[in-house]
Amino acid sequence: MRKIEKISYEQLKKDISDDKNLYDNYDSPKRSTKNSARYDIKALMDYVIKPNEIVKIPTGDKASMNNDDVLFLIIRSSFGFKYNARLCNQVGVIDSDYYNNIDNEGHIFVALKNEGWIKI
Repeated sequence: MRKIEKISYEQLKKDISDDKNLYDNYDSPKRSTKNSARYDIKALMDYVIKPNEIVKIPTGDKASMNNDDVLFLIIRSSFGFKYNARLCNQVGVIDSDYYNNIDNEGHIFVALKNEGWIKI
C-alpha cells in the first residue's frame, strides 16, 4: 500500500530543528482535488532563493510503497513558468527501499534552483 507520512520528531530534530510546534502543525502532502494527478508537497517553512542559487529543502515526509513502485518528484509547471525555478535533478526518483532507511528514515528533500532573475 502506498502512503506518504511524516518523518519522526527525532528525525526532524536531526534534519531541521528541535521545533515541536513545527512538527505538530505541518501536514503530509494531499491531493488538491479528488481527480488531481499529483500530491502537493509543501515546504515546512518559507525560503528565499536568490537568482542562480540552489536551496535544499526538507519536506518532513517519507513515502511507503510496494516493492516494485517508485515515487517521482516533478515540479509544477506553473512554478517553472512563473518563477523560472527547477528541480536540480529535473525529476526526483524515490525508490521503494528508501523508506525507513537507517540513514534518515527516507526523509525526502527537494533541491530547487532559481534560474530566473527574481527572488522566489
